[in-house]
Amino acid sequence: MEWTDGAYKISSDKSLLSVDRTHTLLSRCLWGGERSKENIRMSIEHSICYGVFHGGTQIGFARVVTDLATVYWLCDVFIEEAHRGKNLGKRLIRCVVETPELKGLLGILATNDAHGLYEKYDFVRDSRQFMLRPRAPRE
Repeated sequence: MEWTDGAYKISSDKSLLSVDRTHTLLSRCLWGGERSKENIRMSIEHSICYGVFHGGTQIGFARVVTDLATVYWLCDVFIEEAHRGKNLGKRLIRCVVETPELKGLLGILATNDAHGLYEKYDFVRDSRQFMLRPRAPRE
């Protein structure tokens, strides 16, 4: 999956992603700040990932965890602050939901404050069914 508009590009080509840059971006997020670079490297390796680039510099990221048969979980969606307000988040989510491998699958995500964005792409609020099991440290 690839999209370009002027100096902006969104791509699902993982070879374009920088683990260091992804770590820097996610460290600014409430949910991603405690992850190690190795943890991020492994999560990229085992997921469908999307990078958002401006002039070759990675300025955004999204990750999809899936079995490619029944369900996908959209997570780690982030656009660098300086590039927000340019519809890049909308374009990024559109790229995800239009990914051929994800067509027909149940999509799941969690958000504290971006419900309106995801509702534009047919996600619906339904917290009645979801439960969480907190992470425990690996031994």
